[in-house]
Amino acid sequence: MSLRLAVLNVGCRLVGKPRLRYVKRPGSQRKDFDLLGRALSGRANGLTERVLAGVPPLTVTEPPEGGAGTILYFHGGGFIAGSPLSHRALIRSLVRRSGARVVAPDYRLGPEHRLPAAQDDARAAWDVLIAQGTRAGEMVLAGDSAGGGLALSLMAELGAEGVRPAACVAFCPWTDLTGSGASMVENAKRDPLLPAERLPDLIGFAVAEGADLADPRLSPLFADFTAPAPTLIQHSQTEIVRDDALRMAEVLQRAGGEVVVQAWPNPPHTWQIFGDALPESRDAIEKAAQFIKARLSLARSD
Repeated sequence: MSLRLAVLNVGCRLVGKPRLRYVKRPGSQRKDFDLLGRALSGRANGLTERVLAGVPPLTVTEPPEGGAGTILYFHGGGFIAGSPLSHRALIRSLVRRSGARVVAPDYRLGPEHRLPAAQDDARAAWDVLIAQGTRAGEMVLAGDSAGGGLALSLMAELGAEGVRPAACVAFCPWTDLTGSGASMVENAKRDPLLPAERLPDLIGFAVAEGADLADPRLSPLFADFTAPAPTLIQHSQTEIVRDDALRMAEVLQRAGGEVVVQAWPNPPHTWQIFGDALPESRDAIEKAAQFIKARLSLARSD
């Protein structure tokens, strides 16, 4: 464990987890997320960034040479917080390391817009890119936490239509809104950031009243996948959604998918958001970038 990660874990336990345990409104979490994004992102250093208006708005980040392939990236935040700004450090690092452009939808959040609004926006973003001429086979679906779940549920939806992206990358994906994974209990104390007891409150903010939490669109763990794309899943062994990642890998493997699972022993949930500021996040993003480059290269050769 790096010194920076050790300090981060202490900070998460002393500040982050208590704040998440007692926060009452999503608005404060949104401000925290965006402040973190501004603090970590630094300078663009040659990257091109622009926002395409629409529903949802799309933030496009490209490397100087224009990008070899497209990553459709869905930010995390429990469906109630987060934005392309909050995840700018991760996105910029992923662009630099993969050489691909990243398109990040600013999808609608609860409680103002409850699920499945986010899933509808994820599909709308895909459709916009396809309409602009991006080929499905040259696109990678990716995301972290709730956004990882969005990427996976979109892959299931596309697969049912006979459409297959080049790959999927899920950082610490939240795939089971029912909270049935054993790690919800086993890691409740070990997780340095996420308070497991707040899951019902989060669901209350994010999901439409009366919705089925096992609906495959909301919880891709329960989806039927047809010819899933090669998928990389990263997770922390101490996070409460560890089993969301591990069980998701098993589902994809049973569906005939190629799945690579990468685990780190003790970083906080979605530590990849720290971009290049943390050795462990640099390592995780570099591994994801290599996976993406390999899959996009295969897609171009087909």
